[in-house]
Amino acid sequence: MTDLAAVKAALKTQAVETPSWAYGNSGTRFKVFAQAGVPRTPQEKIEDAAKVHEFTGAAPTVALHIPWDRVDDYAALAAHAEGLGVRLGAINSNTFQDDDYKLGSVCHPEAAVRRKAVDHLLECVDVMDATGSRDLKLWFADGTNYPGQDDIRARQDRLAEALAEVYARLGEGQRMLLEYKFFEPAFYSTDVPDWGTAYAHCLKLGPKAQVVVDTGHHAPGTNIEFIVASLLREDKLGGFDFNSRFYADDDLMAGAADPFQLFRIMYEVVRGGGFTPEVAFMLDQCHNIEAKIPAIIRSVMNVQEATAKALLVDREALAAAQAAGDVLAANGVLMDAYNTDVRPLLAEVRAELGLDPDPMAAYRRSGWAEKITGARVGGQQAGWGA
Repeated sequence: MTDLAAVKAALKTQAVETPSWAYGNSGTRFKVFAQAGVPRTPQEKIEDAAKVHEFTGAAPTVALHIPWDRVDDYAALAAHAEGLGVRLGAINSNTFQDDDYKLGSVCHPEAAVRRKAVDHLLECVDVMDATGSRDLKLWFADGTNYPGQDDIRARQDRLAEALAEVYARLGEGQRMLLEYKFFEPAFYSTDVPDWGTAYAHCLKLGPKAQVVVDTGHHAPGTNIEFIVASLLREDKLGGFDFNSRFYADDDLMAGAADPFQLFRIMYEVVRGGGFTPEVAFMLDQCHNIEAKIPAIIRSVMNVQEATAKALLVDREALAAAQAAGDVLAANGVLMDAYNTDVRPLLAEVRAELGLDPDPMAAYRRSGWAEKITGARVGGQQAGWGA
């Protein structure tokens, strides 16, 4: 039997980091769609992130992206966040939006371009020092488009050299989280295309290097929960970038396209001892046609619901069915948990935390959307590249 009190206690500790860029304008590869009330500064992005935490109670940190969130005084930005009831989280680098990076960044054939890219990563560690952030999150668009374009093995050597220099710069309590993406924008070979490549580099670097699993960065049919279980087994799962995809890297709201997959992933997290602060739960998504703050609130709620169902799995009954080789009974234990309506349970958890049981309704009543639409007029809205 599942201990409901323990489930509720666990849910009260859950934290989902929201990304600053999700509050800005975004779009498809063909058009960025502007919305009224979108933040114009990093400070305004943090204000919106604070509202998500205010109504969910489960989003206490906001990730920054450098240079999109570059400011003159990062300590002051951290103080601004704390004044709003949130903290600054992971620092995300950008080595993909400069003309110099057309043929790659840390894997580029020219030493001068590699030096520029590594210097940016070191700058991001400086930002971490100023903000008190724990995690440096790295994703590289590096790769090649054509056979023979560059030496595949040499590019891995360059990547390893760059990562080692940045790793050596990390301070006490800081981590490097390496993300992977199996294709795009490099269409022939991608330099960090899968969890195995990321794991191999992190293993060589040491304990401060961990792998990030982005739930949208896999080929169709990939068993992501197997990857999660394997990385947890090796103590190399540093965190998640939660989003949902249907075709490729769609960056839809977490749990929107395949909530059952999110449940299966969260079960492996719970079963593997990953429901701890050492495994960062982060959103990495964009909101092109839907209102941004409500979409992020809904995403946090979707992660909470998948987690609640995972915590409700009767693990003793599951283990017994597995040991007996009873395939249908074992599957039935998982399906019973997945088919449980956990919304009343989560409403109780929120009420016990002093929150409105319905975060979406509470946000609508708050008037925040109307306030920012009226106040954030003029200036340059934040968005992709800003």
